[in-house]
Amino acid sequence: MWGRRHPGLNREVLVSLFSGNAVRGVLTKTPGPRLILRGCTVHEPGSEPAPADGEIVIDQANVDFIQIF
Repeated sequence: MWGRRHPGLNREVLVSLFSGNAVRGVLTKTPGPRLILRGCTVHEPGSEPAPADGEIVIDQANVDFIQIF
């Protein structure tokens, strides 16, 4: 999707998904059509944000938008 380096690489981002959930963490890699985040917090409607262990891999087809901090 990105023809060059992703502008959020190695920065904290909030990835909003079409499902209504969101993931906040540091974008560490963008291999192919995927985003890999570390140090994440998962936000789901109707519940408190929850920390996630390890890495989270998100397919870019599921991304509504990305906010860079």
